[in-house]
Amino acid sequence: MTSALITGANKGLGYETARRLGELGWTVFLGSRDEGRGRAAAQKLAADGAHVIMVPLDVSSEKSVAGAVRLVREHTDRINVLINNAATPGGGVNPADATAKDIHAVYDTNVYGPVRVTQAFLPLLQAADSPRVVMVTGPGGSIEYVTDPGQPVSKMYELAYTSSKAALNMITVRYAQALPAIKFNAVIPGELATSRFPATDMSRHMGELTVTEGSDPIIELATRASDGPTGIFIDRLGPIAW
Repeated sequence: MTSALITGANKGLGYETARRLGELGWTVFLGSRDEGRGRAAAQKLAADGAHVIMVPLDVSSEKSVAGAVRLVREHTDRINVLINNAATPGGGVNPADATAKDIHAVYDTNVYGPVRVTQAFLPLLQAADSPRVVMVTGPGGSIEYVTDPGQPVSKMYELAYTSSKAALNMITVRYAQALPAIKFNAVIPGELATSRFPATDMSRHMGELTVTEGSDPIIELATRASDGPTGIFIDRLGPIAW
């Protein structure tokens, strides 16, 4: 049995990733902060033939993460792939007005969340053959992209979300260096070179790509062979600059 746990999988990219892995015959543990929406999503996928198990999972809660581990252990003693997808955009507060409280609320999900989940599920990952962790980051996480004056994001004066994704990128690299038996990679669900991104809640449905196209690089990293790279950063078109 090949299995994956996906956080924030009741909608958008997380749901599409769950659907596609389910089509491959994987067992999908569908993490969802909202239990009702999570169950509805899992039922829809199961109706299409996927083997899916809904996991109540709020990545900002230590208690919720611990409960998710217990539930997953009732079904398996290993996880092949962890996809840290859950994220929040924050309120887009201008740096001049942003407080530590504003930033903390975003970091609790986008930075501490992946650390909580990765740490909690590490034993299940280490028990699997060729385990992989996919960190879903964003264009704002690339310092090269944000500092390019030709890109719209360079003029989107926001502090919490972009810095949280940059932090997640560094966390990915440090995990990859410290735990070489697990492939840790970061992915942007879109195309940096073309500034095209999927239409999801995170993009206020203004993206030009479908969620299927947006999930392409997530699926690529989740399904890579055991001799694949670790500590890389890619989007739909290939490797990109940190």
